[in-house]
Amino acid sequence: MIKLIVEGEPTGKGRPRVTRNGTYTPQKTKDYQNLVRWCYNLGNTKKLLTGAIECEIKAYYYIPKNTSKKKRKEMIEGTIRPTKKPDCDNVAKAILDALNGLAYKDDSQVARLVVEKYYGELPRVEVVIKELIE
Repeated sequence: MIKLIVEGEPTGKGRPRVTRNGTYTPQKTKDYQNLVRWCYNLGNTKKLLTGAIECEIKAYYYIPKNTSKKKRKEMIEGTIRPTKKPDCDNVAKAILDALNGLAYKDDSQVARLVVEKYYGELPRVEVVIKELIE
């Protein structure tokens, strides 16, 4: 099982940019994927997971400063959930692409994916990846 926490505001995978000189990934996406790889390398073994895997991603967003105490409490309890960008699928894509070749051979191995968005005191993304046992 692989667990990692990526501190900071969740970032989604940006759309590739096409220019006369070719196609490139936006710098913000590259920087975030490098951060994910760095967090993975801090505490995980270098063994690739094989076979089908499942991935749970929990993205925690900043609570806006002008939020009332009542709403803040509801946000922390999970009663009120974020509906802002980035979308769940873009957060998952950024995380899964960053870990491609590090945690598993290819992200096509992901047979189960759960992505959830919450508010929290500290913005972060928590990732748990494990082999799917049938």
